[in-house]
Amino acid sequence: TTQLREAFPNTGWRIRDTSQAAPGVSRAVDQTSLFLTLVGLCSLLVGGIGVATGVRAWMEARAKTVATLRCLGAPSGLILRIFLVQVGLLCAAGVVIGVVAGALVPAIGLALFGDLLPVPATVGVYPLPLALAALYGVLTAGAFALWPLARAAQIPGAALFRDALLPSGNGVPLPVWLANGAVIVLLVGIIIGTAVDRWFALWFCASAAATLVLFRFGAMGLMLAAKRVRLRSLPWRLGIANLHRPASPAPLLLVALGLGLTTLATVALIQGNIRNQILGDLPEAAPSFFFLDIQNEQLAQFEQIVHDTPGTSDLHEVPSMRARIVALKGVPVEQVHVKPGSEWGLRGDRGLTYSAQIPRGSIVVAGTWWPADYDGPPLVSMDAGLADGWGLTVGDTIRVNLLGRDIDLTIANLRNIQWRQLTINYTLVASPGMLEHAPHMHIATVREPASQDAGLLRAVADALPNVTGIRVADILQSVADIVGKLATALAATGSVTLASGTLVLAGAVAAGQRRRVAEAVVLKTLGATRAQIRTAWLVEFGAIGATAGLIAAALGTLASWGVVHFLLMAPWYFLPEILAMTIGGCVVLMLGFGYAGTAAALRVRPAPHLRNE
Repeated sequence: TTQLREAFPNTGWRIRDTSQAAPGVSRAVDQTSLFLTLVGLCSLLVGGIGVATGVRAWMEARAKTVATLRCLGAPSGLILRIFLVQVGLLCAAGVVIGVVAGALVPAIGLALFGDLLPVPATVGVYPLPLALAALYGVLTAGAFALWPLARAAQIPGAALFRDALLPSGNGVPLPVWLANGAVIVLLVGIIIGTAVDRWFALWFCASAAATLVLFRFGAMGLMLAAKRVRLRSLPWRLGIANLHRPASPAPLLLVALGLGLTTLATVALIQGNIRNQILGDLPEAAPSFFFLDIQNEQLAQFEQIVHDTPGTSDLHEVPSMRARIVALKGVPVEQVHVKPGSEWGLRGDRGLTYSAQIPRGSIVVAGTWWPADYDGPPLVSMDAGLADGWGLTVGDTIRVNLLGRDIDLTIANLRNIQWRQLTINYTLVASPGMLEHAPHMHIATVREPASQDAGLLRAVADALPNVTGIRVADILQSVADIVGKLATALAATGSVTLASGTLVLAGAVAAGQRRRVAEAVVLKTLGATRAQIRTAWLVEFGAIGATAGLIAAALGTLASWGVVHFLLMAPWYFLPEILAMTIGGCVVLMLGFGYAGTAAALRVRPAPHLRNE
């Protein structure tokens, strides 16, 4: 194919090999592949957030152990190594479990749902992907666990006893900074190096870092705003005060929740757009046959055959001719510079037709259509996207060569063409008049019930052997089956991120459970009722959830637009119902987890807890 393109550079040929036999389906598969990459990266990020919150909660539960070791003279390095060993063993156990599950789940899934896959799959154990998954798990755990471990190891014993009330100002030592940075760089390098689309992976890593910074600023803004709010209701005032008090969990909770929500919103919007894109490729009422090369003198006989065949309907025929575009606005096409992606329209012959009415599946977006009885200088209607690529607008002229004769056509209007409807349409539609007298043929589409078993196709072939009939129903059914399975795969893979995000939400809320138990004990001792404490905490969770939801909705919308528009090269549509369901559902989930944690904390009796302290 390369040699043919080099030998015939100015022809209108389109050369495809077997891997490009169905470009629409190939595009859908490519989009699904990119979406799977996004799901994997998002799951990695969400898992990292879960590691960070889990290690922080785990270290808070061992505050007394760390304080005791420090009071006995243990240096911070020894404490860090002790807990690194413990976390490392937990990480290793988790990685082993994950690798084993990753090896077994596909085989089980294929046995149960193999028929739903768009392509046949081979069951087997693939060591390299499993090893890469294990490496991802180890590096992700290291990148997100090292920081909270180092912070806890650096706090002096006396300060750690009161860390629940006053966070320590001790920083993380430089070696830990460097080690954490090296692990992050290595993780990012492997992500980019092993990704199918490296630019996409690089964009994802940069966006994740920027999102983290934005949510840190969002947490600071929420705390500053909470300081300025003055409320008379005691529970509400207490809940708002919890957002900016010393050792407030608001920054950590907002960042963890916000990153998770942004990831889920992005995945949900991209999944919705890809699903619409894939399912939109299937016309609801596609024609059963395309008929080509119908001569003028055969048109009446062809129409009679269609009418005499039982069950046929929706006959649509248009004249068809071939013309070569030789000049745009008077400039020869050899001297014209057009936008990338639109050069194909200037190579070789183009399909051309004429019509008094707006073609099916077309929407005029600029200019006006000519009257049905128009009989003046030749006009043309162009595809709006092609006109934009050529730098043309209404009123400009194009020169076409039709059967050796140059004809200037003035652009009367521009159209958006719904190609997916599989109706007959052309990028160039001329006004009736001059072109009606040029030699041309006709093409037609017809619908026929599947039960007719191609009776029309046999009748046309017997009476008009030069007419080519193409049966599209079977092809469309095969494409529909593949596309439907791709859509199912999208839903299944997207649910993986949603499930992991739900677990992270639960972990982020549970991370501060010990702190809330202590607060509940103190507040009940001071006379606060359960209803007041519960209301205060729900106000706190609601403010954090609302702030995280608003920021995540904006960032998720922007990120999904960037992926769909720049990477998938597809039209992006804002899907408010999907965004609202994702963000609203997650916030409600967080409030539910918070309420459950609150109820558990309120059940703790003050006297035993104070005695144990």
